[in-house]
Amino acid sequence: MSNLLSYKNYNGTVEYSKEDGCLFGKVIGIKSLLSYEGDSVRELEHDFQNVIDEYLADCKERNVEPEQPYKGTFNVRISPELHRNIAVYAIEHGKSLNAAVEEAIGNMVYS
Repeated sequence: MSNLLSYKNYNGTVEYSKEDGCLFGKVIGIKSLLSYEGDSVRELEHDFQNVIDEYLADCKERNVEPEQPYKGTFNVRISPELHRNIAVYAIEHGKSLNAAVEEAIGNMVYS
């Protein structure tokens, strides 16, 4: 079983409570707290999807844009040496620093 649920571009965790004997989780990557639970994987997935659908319906009803979990921007702290090396790499290859970092991350994630 995967540790993440996915639905309509939202992801959620899968956790187990030994004391309650149930599965539970929360949507990750957004500020709003959206949680769900179930006694089985099927119930957990169903409740997860319901929470997303209710969230989107509520946003529409209130005429508010729903939060998007991944906007394509984030800040990363790296060592000065790595910063220098990626900057030199970018210059040598005629790329922006962002393009070089995106390439490096893509190589790691898709390899």
